[in-house]
Amino acid sequence: MNATLARLTEGGFSIGIEAPLDNDWTHAGEQARQQAGRLPGEPDLQRHAELAQLADRLGFRALWVRDVPIYDPSFGDAAQVFEVFSYLGYLAGITQNILLGTAAVVLPIREPLLTLKSAATVQRLSGNRLLLGVASGDRPVEYPLFGRDFAGRGENFRSQVALLRDAAQSSLPSGLQLLPRTEAPPPLLVAGLAQQSPEWAGANMDGTLAYPGTAQDHARRVAAWRAVAGAKPYATFIHLDLSENPDEPMLRWRFGFRGGRNALLAELQALRAAGVDHVGLHFRRNRRPLDETLREIAEYVMPVL
Repeated sequence: MNATLARLTEGGFSIGIEAPLDNDWTHAGEQARQQAGRLPGEPDLQRHAELAQLADRLGFRALWVRDVPIYDPSFGDAAQVFEVFSYLGYLAGITQNILLGTAAVVLPIREPLLTLKSAATVQRLSGNRLLLGVASGDRPVEYPLFGRDFAGRGENFRSQVALLRDAAQSSLPSGLQLLPRTEAPPPLLVAGLAQQSPEWAGANMDGTLAYPGTAQDHARRVAAWRAVAGAKPYATFIHLDLSENPDEPMLRWRFGFRGGRNALLAELQALRAAGVDHVGLHFRRNRRPLDETLREIAEYVMPVL
């Protein structure tokens, strides 16, 4: 297994976090957004560096960022705002151990050689900490803006994966190289199926990033993934609102739940039993301060798992 993926799955199960590190989807967060004049879905990033460093020190395994090039009000979500590779380069410079993942880079709207160079740069600067999550994209409005064909995104995705795999050696004229060279290319994890067959994804990708769901949902999906990909890692995400009361029962909603740390622990144990290898926690619905939430999870939940 790729060394970066081995770090992600070390111990059999791991917990990460997903940017932006803000709880702007709460009532208080919405009030603060309006007062600051930020767009709907535009997070407050004042503490992002401090919280990323805290997560690194606390031992969270990975920090995931999304690729949202253009803000679309109809989606109401600007993700973490920053350009994904530029942001990962910054995070590489202020953290030491936490893996840095994309969830996920939309390959078909990007210039392939520049994507390769950006990924190689982050991989080199971070000390081989990049987890390159990739996707075909689900926002049709972006494609004409970048001069790309939405209908052909599946074929484009496959060709870009091939280029990433051989570092463009088969695409460049003789004598040309794309730098920087890396000790090992970053592993490729597919979000969804990216317009591919399950068999293609299992054979050609190093892992999968699955949409949130219940343990029962994931048990079915893990079985389908294992059938085509063997033991390659399976990761997913939870939108979490962690209660101050450790015994508050779970109140489930789409993509996640509210509950105390014991409910979170039970959910993560169920996901691990279902075959999930890694879970990234998303905190935009979280009503408590994020530093307090991260510390509680690191103290009471992570040691058990």
